[in-house]
Amino acid sequence: MRTGEMIMKRTTSAVLGLLVCGLLVYPALGSAQNFDNVQIRTLQVTESIYVLQGSGGNIGVSIGDDGTFIVDDQFAPLTDKIVAAIAELTDKPVEFVVNSHWHYDHTDGNENFGRAGARIIAHENSRRRMETSQIISLNGRLQEAYSKEGLPKITFGESVRFHYNDNAIDIVHFGPAHTDGDAVVFFRDANVIHTGDVFVRYGLPFIDGPNGGQLSGMIDVLWGVAGLISDNTTIIPGHGQLSTRTDLLEYRSMLVTIRDRMLGQIAEGMSEDEVVAANPTQGFAPPGAGTERWVRAAYVDLR
Repeated sequence: MRTGEMIMKRTTSAVLGLLVCGLLVYPALGSAQNFDNVQIRTLQVTESIYVLQGSGGNIGVSIGDDGTFIVDDQFAPLTDKIVAAIAELTDKPVEFVVNSHWHYDHTDGNENFGRAGARIIAHENSRRRMETSQIISLNGRLQEAYSKEGLPKITFGESVRFHYNDNAIDIVHFGPAHTDGDAVVFFRDANVIHTGDVFVRYGLPFIDGPNGGQLSGMIDVLWGVAGLISDNTTIIPGHGQLSTRTDLLEYRSMLVTIRDRMLGQIAEGMSEDEVVAANPTQGFAPPGAGTERWVRAAYVDLR
């Protein structure tokens, strides 16, 4: 891959998900970052599946005789580092890039990989949102429309299967969750799944309600993912460490408990301020400004 041809169009910022001391810092979508200091860390999952971690969403990498197939591509300024990390694993170029959804901490490298010849795949709703500028609800950041080179060339509705690198690779959209265009990528033969941000390991999830995300939808999608995999499946979450089906079900149980508490409070006629004061996330997230913002957003979603 000729990385010298890769260019950057959009100005980006760091995206890390973390709930610390009640301050929801997912993602830090507004502060500039010096990408020169970012290092790409490579983790081996199976003989042919790897995870790259840098700044932004986890990148899943499948290598083999057919070529290189990746899930998400992080930030455009990191593309050369990502390509260099992949080159340590294989001499085959990236042929396919799956976007788990359209948020820029997962897709900002699209244009670079597209210009280098990779074919980009996404749910049809994700491409639709990439075609025009969008506002990410967490902080009001404008995500500009993607260029022709950065747009997905292959889209799907419910699911699509690839046969690649001795794997049946199922790309599945279960419904609205984190956004309205989420995709999970299941490498069946390797028994590894990349969930994108429908499952993360940093605390309360960011649910982009104005862009189609739903708390109850996320709960349903997590149940669908749990039914797709087994107890032996390795999960690559959108952010955070490698996980298991048990981790995913515990995460879902947390969301069910919080959701059901809030639905009960809403049914009792409690106002948004009253629900916030009732602390429906007790036991799962410490009180603070970030938790309060999350509860207020969930209240609007569940009303």
